[in-house]
Amino acid sequence: MAKRALVTGGAGLIGSHVVDLLVNEGWKVRALDNLEPQTHRRGKPAWINKKAEFIYGDLRDRDTIIAALDKTDVVFHQAAYGGYMPEITKFVHVNSLGTAQILEVIREKNLPVKKVVVASSQAVYSEGAGDCPKHGLVFPMLRPVEQLRNGDWQVHCPICGATTTSVPTPENAPVGGETVYGLTKVDQERLVLLWGKQLGIPTVALRYSCTYGPRQSIFNPYTGVIAIFCTRLLNNLPPVLYEDGQQTRDFSFVEDIARANLLAAETVELDGLPVNIGSGRGTPIREIAEQLSDALSVDIAPEINGEFRPGEMRHLISDTSLARSAGYEPAVDLCEGIGRYIDWIRAQSDIRDYFSEASEILKNKGIVHRVKR
Repeated sequence: MAKRALVTGGAGLIGSHVVDLLVNEGWKVRALDNLEPQTHRRGKPAWINKKAEFIYGDLRDRDTIIAALDKTDVVFHQAAYGGYMPEITKFVHVNSLGTAQILEVIREKNLPVKKVVVASSQAVYSEGAGDCPKHGLVFPMLRPVEQLRNGDWQVHCPICGATTTSVPTPENAPVGGETVYGLTKVDQERLVLLWGKQLGIPTVALRYSCTYGPRQSIFNPYTGVIAIFCTRLLNNLPPVLYEDGQQTRDFSFVEDIARANLLAAETVELDGLPVNIGSGRGTPIREIAEQLSDALSVDIAPEINGEFRPGEMRHLISDTSLARSAGYEPAVDLCEGIGRYIDWIRAQSDIRDYFSEASEILKNKGIVHRVKR
């Protein structure tokens, strides 16, 4: 008998690729999505797999959750409200309360769910791990706002204050969440892992690095640096870099993230654990802007305005040793992935710049700051 899956956020970037992969692997799949207007400005996207059952509904609606969980073996919980949006209540309602409600329904109705895989994030870390010349591997804390106001972007050793060098961050690094989104991702993974231990149901929390690829929303100006830079460049506008543009991120192609979900569902080696999923390589954001400019043949230099976002980490490289020990291996490198994303976004119609207006909102809400003059 085919395994039966529920994919929450099944119309989104990651969720839709998880749906496709599961369908191709012979699973019976149900996709749940509320088609958040910020992401799906034109309604239900054409890429939703026609071989999957689609439910239009919200995680916050209990009856919707009960219906979506019917006859489900594995839950792939991808739905979340994300990015640097100024809302607080919505983050908590969708991410924290929505996750709690799924778990509560499964337990109260004694549903035969055999595993839950939840989408966590690198945003649970306060800062990436560092190598101190004197103290070796250290886990720096969040950089103070006053330091950033003074234009000091470096990550300093929490013991001696020396400048550290970015190194891969293991899962045992401290977590806390320094943005509202990051805080709710901590909520999600801890709720799921704790619940799983209590009930004896296998659970896995996948801490995704920066995910990109075809289907990343061209409408949402708050998430996805590659999508944001592309929409700017295609409107003959410069990509805007925070800090000095030398901050680094670990980028993962969305199909690799989907494969990590399938692996987590099928292996027992990752059960009960938070697991980093990434490429294991850090790339400067300025380099991303330059690669996209070259790939699009739009020669516009990035813009740096002395702006920064408090709570944002400087560097993050995922230590993927645990995932690799269970068989995870990224298949799409950054160069190929960007090329495939460029092919996709060029095929989209009416690509507009939504970042400019959003940038002003973030400044007015105190989410984006500027260095002292």
